[in-house]
Amino acid sequence: MTDRDLRIGELDIGSRPALIVVDLSLGFSSPESPLGGDFSQVIKANVKLVEQFRRHNWPIFFSTVVYHDEKKASVFRQRLPDLNILQANSKWVEIHPDMGLTSTDTLIEKQWPSAFFDTPLNQMLQQAHVDSLVITGLTTSGCVRATAVDGLQHNYPVFLPREACGDRNNSAHHASLHDIHAKYGTVMSLDELLQQL
Repeated sequence: MTDRDLRIGELDIGSRPALIVVDLSLGFSSPESPLGGDFSQVIKANVKLVEQFRRHNWPIFFSTVVYHDEKKASVFRQRLPDLNILQANSKWVEIHPDMGLTSTDTLIEKQWPSAFFDTPLNQMLQQAHVDSLVITGLTTSGCVRATAVDGLQHNYPVFLPREACGDRNNSAHHASLHDIHAKYGTVMSLDELLQQL
């Protein structure tokens, strides 16, 4: 059997997109963290996107993984024990300072990969009359992918600028972007997305 993707249709970015920046916390974005790496270019790309969304007064959501007790997501944490550094009030759960978090941004605490799972994100998107999603952040093969799939499952057109997503595993990064574009959303360059916005 040969490699073959399904035929795909074009999606409209809509008139009121929301930006969901997944887990651009120090725990994932800092090279000093066991969960992190050198994501300086990903951070720069996200700064550009955040500035664009703020100029348009479009909603911006940041997610961060935070654990308040030992029971929450215990199986996930047993599988990936380095997640245990993401304790409430630790520096690792703070959003990277280059994002310039403001009072108009929304911070979503989560415990599992998707920013939708067991959080009020979808309700907030509906209240903000959002009609499409731009999803970025860390890591492409994990929490970004899970959030993109859930975005589609909540019936939003999903867009991912490839330079604004990153992964510790480069092969997994590219394979995940391919898979997302083939089935769940539209992957494009940052410049293409900024032009559409």
